[in-house]
Amino acid sequence: MTGRLLSLNVGTARPDPARPGEHTGITKERVPRAVVAAPGVAKGPSGVAGDFIGDVAHHGGDLQAVYAYAAEDYAFWSGELGEAVPHGTFGENLTTAGLDPSHALIGERWTLGPVVLEVTGPRVPCATFAKRMGVRGWVKRFTAENRTGAYFRVLEPGTIEAGSPVEVERPGGHTITVDRVFLALMGDLEAADACLDAGVLPEAIAQKIARKAARRRR
Repeated sequence: MTGRLLSLNVGTARPDPARPGEHTGITKERVPRAVVAAPGVAKGPSGVAGDFIGDVAHHGGDLQAVYAYAAEDYAFWSGELGEAVPHGTFGENLTTAGLDPSHALIGERWTLGPVVLEVTGPRVPCATFAKRMGVRGWVKRFTAENRTGAYFRVLEPGTIEAGSPVEVERPGGHTITVDRVFLALMGDLEAADACLDAGVLPEAIAQKIARKAARRRR
């Protein structure tokens, strides 16, 4: 499977509308190329050089080193909201064409030139995202559609260039997709059981799903 990187986006520090006195990198600007490397910690830095992470407790780090969103899903949201939603609005580093990050398999590998990325899980909407969008009930709306985009870890570092082809290698042996993991994280017990039974999730995500499922069952 092959797609294309339409734009490569990097965010600089700007005031966070949801956290007074704090800063966010959700507002991205297009760049022609960027160095990508594994941050090396569970949380904290971005895997994309120059990309600012403000809320390091919930964003960044190895499992959220790079974020991708599909141009096709932007087209959907533009129709839903009745106005054009420019690429990069959702804070993604990679805006793609011909690929479906929200339905990627966990462990799926994307190759962009020398860089190899591996799908780790979904984006979970937060207050900063909601404030940026300025749409009433945005978190519930985004959650209901389950067009989350995908987070990646960096397996092979290097330089990514905008416009590059994206080669996709899908793993065998399971059917756990990003959107299914999102359902599990939102408390769907059937999805949680399927995701945990498959044994393919990063440990931190599996533990989070297991804790939420246990609380719901109690």
